[in-house]
Parts: sequence; structure tokens; C-alpha cells
Amino acid sequence: MNRRLFFALATLAAAAPAMALASDGEKKKSGGGSYVQIQTLLGATIRSASRHGVMSVDCGLDVPDPVLRTRVEQSIPRLRAAYVQTVQSYAAGLSDGALPNVDYIAQTLQRQTDAILGRPGARLLLGSVVVN
Repeated sequence: MNRRLFFALATLAAAAPAMALASDGEKKKSGGGSYVQIQTLLGATIRSASRHGVMSVDCGLDVPDPVLRTRVEQSIPRLRAAYVQTVQSYAAGLSDGALPNVDYIAQTLQRQTDAILGRPGARLLLGSVVVN
């Protein structure tokens, strides 16, 4: 078999999956069309014997209104900064061995969401709150 033909066919065969992925267009976001994902929020905790721990909060926003969703996507840096500040201050005050109050965290983050966006309509969804 001609080596050039073999290498050409091998190159095309290797490139076919990449071309197929590129032609799919925009991928579906996790959580549906109205869901906006927020990166994981981390806060440092102080544990016994001066050891440090980490509180991790996974969350996202459900925004059914397309106009408000656009505003949310534009405000992600401000929202994330407010969320991180809230999670860090809450984690710093968390006593050793205490469980986090998920209802309080959700209410506080929802309040911050409404304040930054200027109106209600975006619903905060908590995925998990883990203290390690």
C-alpha cells in the first residue's frame, strides 16, 4: 500500500470525530435552558488544633425570564464575588464540628442575588454544602 495514501486516510480518520463535534454547534447546558451554573464557592474554616478546613458550596441560578437571564450572565462576576464573600465569612465563623445551616446560606445568597440584579426572578439552587 502506498504510504502517503495510508497516512492521508489515517489523518482523515483521526480528524473525523473532531469535525463531528465542531459541527454539533452549541452544547446543551446542564440543568436545562433556564439554568445558569455558578463555579464552586470555597470558604476557609478553622478546626481544632489550628488546622484549617474548607467549606465548599455548589450552586446555580434558575432564571426562566430570558431578559433577566441575560442580565444574570452579565452579572456573574458581581454575583460570584458577593457569594464568595458570604461563604467565606460564614465559614470563618463556623465552630469546629458544627454542621452548616443550609437554609441560612440559601436565604443569604438569594437576598444577595435579588439585590445585585435589582429585582426578584432568579431562583438560587443549592447543589451541595460540604465541610472538610
